[in-house]
Amino acid sequence: MKYEINKYKDGQVTAKIKESGNLHIKIRGNSYEDLFRIASIKEAWDNSNSTNKNLISILTIYCLIGQRSDRRFNDLESFDLKIIANFINAMNFDKVEILHPHSSITLALINNSKELKSHEYVKLAYYDIGNPILVSPDAGSYKTTHEIAEKLNADLVPSNKVRINGLPIIKIQGNVKDKDCLIVDDLADGGRTFKFLAEELKSQGALRVYLYVTHAQFNYGFDELKESIDHIYCTNSYKDIVDQYVTQIKVL
Repeated sequence: MKYEINKYKDGQVTAKIKESGNLHIKIRGNSYEDLFRIASIKEAWDNSNSTNKNLISILTIYCLIGQRSDRRFNDLESFDLKIIANFINAMNFDKVEILHPHSSITLALINNSKELKSHEYVKLAYYDIGNPILVSPDAGSYKTTHEIAEKLNADLVPSNKVRINGLPIIKIQGNVKDKDCLIVDDLADGGRTFKFLAEELKSQGALRVYLYVTHAQFNYGFDELKESIDHIYCTNSYKDIVDQYVTQIKVL
């Protein structure tokens, strides 16, 4: 199935179906405009295939916007992920694939959803470094990192993070002396927490500390991270990065 997207000067997005068939949209999905692109394509496809019930529609989102807002943080704030999920659900895709969602709440809120695992991308980083110890940065990431460690037959060291007066306090639950370490997580906004974790790992004797994240925002650049993290691995699910400090794996 082929389609084209046009954007008018006032910001309106419109889609046109060029060739019929099963629909498979693959998109970053990290902006509200992306959501409207998806909705425009799906509406045009539904209309052009209204009499053909044998075709299927699949949506693959590589970096879902709002996935960290997976709860109502207080009674006066909107539940953003729920709003986004409702918007996606209204399109009625037969399958929705989401790469490395921030939490299981995403899959619970979005109908017909399935997680695309990040294992193969972490594996590329793991072997490129040379069998480092995997480090989960907090309790929320432990389950996913444990699954990856089992697949790679790799050593895993959990860490735990608590905030005191706004600053993260890191506790390492294992021996990293004279070892290379690879921190594994889903998303990096600024990355300061990873900086503090890398500093703590090195204070306990780690030789080198690397970072893998699937969704690489790095909104404040890399200068501060370079002080403690030796190299970064990520996918291009959020954006394309050209920097010798970063090894980027293309998924889109």
